Parts: sequence; C-alpha cells; structure tokens
Amino acid sequence: MNSAVAEKPVVLITGASSGIGAATAAMLARTHRVAIAGRRAEQLGSIARETGVMPLAADVTDPAECERIVEQTIAAFGRLDGLVLNAGVSRSARLADMPLDEWEFVIRTNLTSAFLVAKAAIPHLLKTKGAIVSVSSLSALRTSQGFAAYSASKAGLVVMTQPIARDYGPEGLRANVVCPGWIRTEMADMEMSEYSEATGTDKEELFRRAVEHVPARRVAQPEEAAAPIVFLLSPHSSYINGAVLSVDGGAAMVDVGTLVFG
Repeated sequence: MNSAVAEKPVVLITGASSGIGAATAAMLARTHRVAIAGRRAEQLGSIARETGVMPLAADVTDPAECERIVEQTIAAFGRLDGLVLNAGVSRSARLADMPLDEWEFVIRTNLTSAFLVAKAAIPHLLKTKGAIVSVSSLSALRTSQGFAAYSASKAGLVVMTQPIARDYGPEGLRANVVCPGWIRTEMADMEMSEYSEATGTDKEELFRRAVEHVPARRVAQPEEAAAPIVFLLSPHSSYINGAVLSVDGGAAMVDVGTLVFG
C-alpha cells in the first residue's frame, strides 16, 4: 500500500446513502479513507463509484451489523480515527396516536443504533485519540407538532454523546453534536411532500414558510451541514469536546414570542 494513502485518517459514517451523510462522505473522501454504511446498497454503491469510499450495506438497528461494519472498516484500513453517527428516520404523529412499533423503530434507528456503533467503535477510536460527531437535529432543542418520537430520539442522541465526551475525554477521545435545521435532504423532501399532499399546498411554498422566520431566510444544502462535521472531526477542533452546534441559519435563537414585532 502507498505510504501516503496509509497515513490518511479513517472515518466511518452511518446513514450515508443520501443527504448529510453522503455529503460528508464526499467531502472527507478528498483527505480521508472513508467507509459508509446504510440500508440501501445500490445508493451506497453509486456514492462509492463517484468518491472512492468503501460501501457497507447494513441495518444499524441490528447489534451484529453494527459490530460488523466497525470490524470491516478496521480490516480494510487498519485503524479508525473518526465516527459520524448519522442514521436517522422520522415518523410524525402526536404521542397518543403513535403506534408502539413506530415509536420503537424511530428510537432504535436514531438513538440505539448510535449507541451500538459507538460501543463497537470506541475501543478503536481510543487507540487513535479520535473523534465522534453525532448528527442530531434542531428538533432535539425545539419542539415541533407531531414530532414526539423524533425529538425524543434526537434529544437522547445529544445527551448520550456528551457523556462519551466526559467519560473518554481524559483518554483523548472527543465527541460532539451538530443539530441541523432545515436541510434539503431526501428525508426533508419526503416530509414536505407528505404535508403538501395532506394540505394541498405547494412543496416549495412549504419550504419557504418553514424558514420565513429563520434569520438566514433559506433552506440549507447538505454540504453546509457536512462542513461543520468535517471540522469537528479535524485537528482544527482539538479543544472542542461535548459541544452542541446548531447548524440552522439562526433558527434556534429566534424568540417566537417576539415575531409579532417583525
């Protein structure tokens, strides 16, 4: 193996078949060796052909699959320097209307999978004094109608990641969180399409309304969420640990009680 290639750090990204995960993979592939995991093998393969990353089709709600993707990353590259916990799904319903199986699916995909992958990866990350970035959501910090399961899972991801930072920081491992707002991802498009059909409102109009009180006044592209993730994995963020970074165009700071004043 070429020594220059061998020196490149290694990152594993879950939920990388589209959106923020795929954008992060493409950005990291320029300087890192990258393994991407997700359910959709065909989309992973397409990303791999475009970027040179290693695709790992896997269901991260399965503990054995979580161990496998970490083991395969180590087997291929010999080390692990970074982990991006990005697997996520959304189901919308008010709490009393949500079926138990849907609640459990959201929690298992968004939170338990992160626990399982991190548990398998931490021993390897300690060897390299590596970094974890968990991709949570603005919904972890602010509530939305019908988002009980999603918000609970994403808030849980925040308060799971911070103890990792606390517990393993003395050994050189860092763990941080990004909380994206509206990003133009496949999942966001699906959510808006469903709401568009239910209300008869144009999808693009719904996106416009979603950010009309956000100071940036626009929806972001996946690359705009990927860039902070890349930063938090890098040596440039070496003294940032346990942080929760909102990537939301300023949405989290808006006081909705003052919107009447313009």
